[in-house]
Amino acid sequence: MKEIKQEQLKKFSKAFASYPQNKVMQNVLAKNDLTSSIRINERKVLTLPQYEIDIKTMPATNQKASGRCWIFAGMNVLREIIAKKLNLDDFELSQNYISFWDRFEKINYKLESVIELVKEDYDDRNLNCILSEGIQDGGQWDMLVNIINKYGIVPKMAMDETYQSSNTRSMNYVIATSIRKFAAKAQKLAKEDKMKEIRELKEKTLSQMYGFMCTCLGEPVEKFDFEYVDKDKKYHLEEGLTPLEFKEKFIGNMLDDYVSIINAPTFDKPFYKTFTVKYVGNVVGGRDIFYLNLPMNEFKELCVKQLKDNEVIWFGSDCGKFNDGTYVWDDQAFDYKGAFGLDMSMDKGDMLNYHVSAMNHAMVITGISFRDGKPSKWKIENSWGTERGDKGYYLMTDSWFDNFVFQAVVNKKYLTEKQLKALKTKPIKLNPWDPMGTLAD
Repeated sequence: MKEIKQEQLKKFSKAFASYPQNKVMQNVLAKNDLTSSIRINERKVLTLPQYEIDIKTMPATNQKASGRCWIFAGMNVLREIIAKKLNLDDFELSQNYISFWDRFEKINYKLESVIELVKEDYDDRNLNCILSEGIQDGGQWDMLVNIINKYGIVPKMAMDETYQSSNTRSMNYVIATSIRKFAAKAQKLAKEDKMKEIRELKEKTLSQMYGFMCTCLGEPVEKFDFEYVDKDKKYHLEEGLTPLEFKEKFIGNMLDDYVSIINAPTFDKPFYKTFTVKYVGNVVGGRDIFYLNLPMNEFKELCVKQLKDNEVIWFGSDCGKFNDGTYVWDDQAFDYKGAFGLDMSMDKGDMLNYHVSAMNHAMVITGISFRDGKPSKWKIENSWGTERGDKGYYLMTDSWFDNFVFQAVVNKKYLTEKQLKALKTKPIKLNPWDPMGTLAD
């Protein structure tokens, strides 16, 4: 390793002084935010919230101080289907109900994963990854389907939010610490081949976690009355529904018609192959995370087909890149090169491989515009409340889509024969730290 020399510092200082714009930017940034100072004003006219296809959807929801975006996005998709059937202006499904069962199933999944690896070294990379993540709010589309198929869904009024469901940090800490404590005890017992005692410890831990979650989130409802007034001011009451009955009545088995597609142009993920991620999941015995990797042009074609059929799209992206603090995500809107001489562009595969970008947020695509027959901008329904963005809605440019959208859920009926054939390939197992699993963190 080479240390920094004084001669280098003098050279760097001279290079800095040789460009007049450096001093100008130094003065600007002394009193102003960096990104707002280099925003290209001309881009605004290209990002007006007007769309060729603009699917009418309900007011934006609010996940508050939690990472349940994938649940909110999923419930936002399903509520549109249910509201249409019931002729409703506004409607929400219980995100807390799904979150409870997802979290509880995750605890079981984590404990079982620890048991599977219990005789490995404590710093085994797989075990370390499982324990370092603990229990987080994140998840994946297939994890959402697992919970809905096993436990059903309920209207929000049947299991409303609590303070802890909307502010999950402290609750997550208690759960994660309990799992890590189990791992420490289990590994000591494993050295003495006391597998029966490990199973007993797991049952005790699971019981304690169920009780703790009930105090935080409320015990999940088993039966409820569904009361509502439709657009025509007609009153309705359905009594004694179970969550699974509600699910069967209003969405049935439609989730089986959908598949998760990704665009991950990395050397280890060939297109037209399927993938799963080891040790990332929730329901033991449920379906694994499953992706079909496609080139971006085909990925977008499937999204366009679904939008043209007036159906919204659940999708995963990196929302931390190139937002100007308003409602716009636009990677062409900031002049880093002109301001600092920095070329910030990178290949999408390199961004994934070298930790520049990864999925961290799920939302819903509800609209699109075209220029010269190609997508130019996309409308997004977010779950950050109606006070942010454009009344809770956002816009991403097509170039931002290319670089920072990684996943979408589309109906299999739109897939080509080649794509359907690719669905039947045996999934390649990715490591638990792969960037395609980060939405579940």
